[in-house]
Amino acid sequence: MLYQQTAILLIPFLGTSLGSAMVFFTKNKINEKFQKFLLGFASGVMIAASVWSLIIPSVEMSAKQNVIEWLPAAVGFLLGIGFLLLLDSVIPHLHLNSDKPEGVKSRLSKNTMLVLAVTLHNIPEGMAVGVTLAGAITENTGITVAGAISLAVGIAIQNFPEGAIISLPLKDGGCSKLKSFYYGVISGAVEPIGAMITLIFAGIVTQILPYLLSFAAGAMIYVVTEELIPESQSGKHSNIGTIGVAIGFVIMMILDVSLG
Repeated sequence: MLYQQTAILLIPFLGTSLGSAMVFFTKNKINEKFQKFLLGFASGVMIAASVWSLIIPSVEMSAKQNVIEWLPAAVGFLLGIGFLLLLDSVIPHLHLNSDKPEGVKSRLSKNTMLVLAVTLHNIPEGMAVGVTLAGAITENTGITVAGAISLAVGIAIQNFPEGAIISLPLKDGGCSKLKSFYYGVISGAVEPIGAMITLIFAGIVTQILPYLLSFAAGAMIYVVTEELIPESQSGKHSNIGTIGVAIGFVIMMILDVSLG
């Protein structure tokens, strides 16, 4: 059972690592249109995962606990938004195609702040996998191991292009292929760590699982609305980003409904 849990927690990290490895197999930077599609795709996956894998189970679990069904989902969601807003305001980071750092002022290099920006994306994803797995191994939650696996696989799918999006620009900016790959992998390392911490915490206090589920959903939606969708819609060809959202949403919905 422990090996199975560890394997599930590592699935999203594997997606990021494989995506980062693309730096060894391609000479050119990502096409702008394709990058917009990938950003939209990641948004669609995260939106669908937030609804089917996190918020709906939160509501259903609250009903079983004889709690007002919408209360934990609403409270947790808003806390998740607030948590990422705080991190976004405190951690120095730099988004792709931007020269203006966000967060507190620092002397960190541009490459380091680019990695921190992607790391911020990955924190709620790791939390989502961890809390879903906690629900799967807890009795009478309605969450299955298959559902946890589908979420992990869905996040891994969207992490693959995300890994490439961070490693390839770093290579184009002067980093070696090996160093660019290393930075990409490091940006995803927070996922299994965050997932494990969330899993342990949720296992100790099972009554707050509905809040943790919606908390992860809120954190993911913050990343989508604050960063991914604006980046996919900037400049020309914004419709490509919209198509990516639709495809990512449908794929994650299918995964969750068919496997969950």
